[in-house]
Order: sequence, then C-alpha cells, then structure tokens
Amino acid sequence: MHVEVAYALPDKQKIVALDVEEGCTVKEAVLKSNIDAFFPGLDLENAKVGIFGKAVRKPEEQALKPGERVEIYRELKVDPKQARANRAAKTAK
Repeated sequence: MHVEVAYALPDKQKIVALDVEEGCTVKEAVLKSNIDAFFPGLDLENAKVGIFGKAVRKPEEQALKPGERVEIYRELKVDPKQARANRAAKTAK
C-alpha cells in the first residue's frame, strides 16, 4: 500500500513515498521513511504527527490507509494565544 511521510521547515521540505504493508502504523511509517536523514536533529521517536493536517494521538496504534500522507509537525516557537496577544498589543499602541 502506498503512503507518504512529509516534513517541512520554512526553507526546506521533503515528502518520502513509501510502500508499506497493510496494518502499518503511523509510527512505523515515520520510522521507515528515514526522513531524519534529510533533517539533522529531527527526533522521529518523539515528534508530533498527523494525517492530512489532523493530529494523531496514538501513532503507535493507528493503522494507515492507502494513499494517506503522514505529516511530522515542528515544535511551535510561540504559543498561538501568546502570538495573538503580541499582535494585539502592537496594534493597540
């Protein structure tokens, strides 16, 4: 079954196409992708992941379906609530 694993930085992105067996979990696909070879420092064991933009809470348990794209998420630099508060403070001045 064909799936993809994707990761992106602001200046660089990579999508790895994989053929995996039915029943392959999200976590297994991420590890099989070896996408960390393109992104030194990427911790695949602890990375947050999702499928087509929807977070997966238990990647070690959730099986993939044919054609799905697993996305590896970066850590947020600023909490979204804090970022909104910062923007609001700037416009209030």
